[in-house]
Amino acid sequence: MAADSHFFATVSRMKYIERWALMRSSRPENLSEHATDVAMIAHALCVIGNIRYERKLNAEKAALISLYHDASEIITGDMPTPVKYANRRISHAYKEVEERAEDSLLMQLPGDLRPEFEKIFRSSEGDEEAYMRRLVKAADKIAALIKCLEEEAAGNTEFRKAAESIKKKLEEEAENYPEVRDFLTEFLPSYGKTLDELLSDENP
Repeated sequence: MAADSHFFATVSRMKYIERWALMRSSRPENLSEHATDVAMIAHALCVIGNIRYERKLNAEKAALISLYHDASEIITGDMPTPVKYANRRISHAYKEVEERAEDSLLMQLPGDLRPEFEKIFRSSEGDEEAYMRRLVKAADKIAALIKCLEEEAAGNTEFRKAAESIKKKLEEEAENYPEVRDFLTEFLPSYGKTLDELLSDENP
């Protein structure tokens, strides 16, 4: 009889990890919610790239990578961005801790299944793979910006500075990644609207 595998039970605990730990939020956001948002946006970015810019990106894999992209935080916790990137030494050290945490999660899988999940957690060679993973990182920033905008719309000024910083980074990335530019132009403005506005016949 096969031994118990704790992988999925452990990953399911992402819903207990709250993001933005040092910020006062009008509505708390957990890691599971964030991962779902990133997965949808990353998939959309890849679809935009394939249809509009003749790329050959694996949109489904991008969504899967997004679902697991912060899974290591089950072990490490959510380190605030200003701390994580305070300097090169801290950033490098945290990256090592993150990789060790991912290794710990992968070791919870049965040996015959592990290689398939390593393809999600670990980058493969190839330009299209690298480009796709850059879009996942961009989707992560877009989801964070959306959270900031939602907090501002709720009257919470705590996220104003973070929104400005993230938006600036995304605008820089949009110069090299037209998929990001298209999403910011066509889809971002709808966030913050009421349900009546979103479902209005005036919308395309």
